[in-house]
Amino acid sequence: MAATVGPPLTPVGAYEGRIAASNLLDGNRHTVDYPAMPSVVFTVPPLASVGLQEEEARRQGLKFETRFGKTGSWYSFRRLAEPHAAYKVLVAESSGRILGAHVFGPNAEELINLFTMAIRAGLKANDIKDIIFAYPTFASDMGFMV
Repeated sequence: MAATVGPPLTPVGAYEGRIAASNLLDGNRHTVDYPAMPSVVFTVPPLASVGLQEEEARRQGLKFETRFGKTGSWYSFRRLAEPHAAYKVLVAESSGRILGAHVFGPNAEELINLFTMAIRAGLKANDIKDIIFAYPTFASDMGFMV
């Protein structure tokens, strides 16, 4: 039987390397549990994703809201003269937790890292809305995306 392998990403390799090193030093006490792993397509503008996509969330029988919007008219994007930008965030109906986030536009690679932290920490959409971010930054847009 083939072993389960995570996505072929550099962060996954680093994560698996830490687990392997810990097991060598601690006697195989650690197992690989793939947390939310962000991925980025470094196009211009970039496209980034973390967590579940709609199809997978439906397959798992999850009840969720899809929050989608085009952000090219938002100030953080207008100041860079970047009209092509959008987001999609999946929020669990029962708990308000972030299930997945997908971002297209400038600084998507940084925004997806913040969404990764939110998923990993189990933050709810309202938790993110309550955070006061520096403005005008792409991070400050997160509260409007969730």
